[in-house]
Amino acid sequence: MQVDEEHVQAWAAELEQLRRRIAPRFYRVEMRRRAGAFIRGLLSSVERKNGWQLAEQAGEAIPDGMQRLLSRARWDVDGVRDDLRDHVVEHLGEPGGVLVVEETGFVKKGTKSAGVQRQYSGTAGRIENCQLGVFLAYASSTGQALIDRELYLPKSWTQDRARCREAGVPDEAGLATKSQLAQRMLERALDAGVPVAWLTADEAYGQDGCLRWWLEQRGIAHVLATRRTQQVIGMDLCPVTAEHLVAELPGRRGSD
Repeated sequence: MQVDEEHVQAWAAELEQLRRRIAPRFYRVEMRRRAGAFIRGLLSSVERKNGWQLAEQAGEAIPDGMQRLLSRARWDVDGVRDDLRDHVVEHLGEPGGVLVVEETGFVKKGTKSAGVQRQYSGTAGRIENCQLGVFLAYASSTGQALIDRELYLPKSWTQDRARCREAGVPDEAGLATKSQLAQRMLERALDAGVPVAWLTADEAYGQDGCLRWWLEQRGIAHVLATRRTQQVIGMDLCPVTAEHLVAELPGRRGSD
């Protein structure tokens, strides 16, 4: 696609519209301006999107302001999340939309980042000192975008409230499995009227019978990966393995 001045101006106008949309979520003018600079930095060609690089991109001499925006500044984080979701639906929403649940690991060196510990990261493909986030994306024929997120907190954190408070984790944040975090995000999206035909997720979520039951109760079609030995309800309403159920599907009998 050829990018000309008209495309650039349209892009800038759309970005400004988004900035104005989320502006009321920030309680101080200074934070509103910095949030806009932060978004522009994330969309820029800056190689590393850390505090120093984003501050330099915004013309600031030190990273303190950018770091304060993400760590100590008061703003409506969940409100911005909802604004983002609504923005995505307005531009990408369609009845055939798909919700996608996926988790991602963020490798860390220290022990202070909320939720960090040695645990398996699919991103790294091994056990690493990392944080794990569960994300919800929306995809349609016109594009895809993230619309929600939840941070996974292991027992090593939820059982140490002093450590949680030091990292800024609210006292009400308790232990929840990744599937439970996924369900929270799905419930928010569905209750908000996000147009969706079905959803998908990998084996980690497909093996959770509670999540599958909840989806059935909500009447949401879903395609979830699982082990071939996973027990599911067969066509005769009796428990069978997933492998057996697939073999019994029309057109599969006698096939490899």
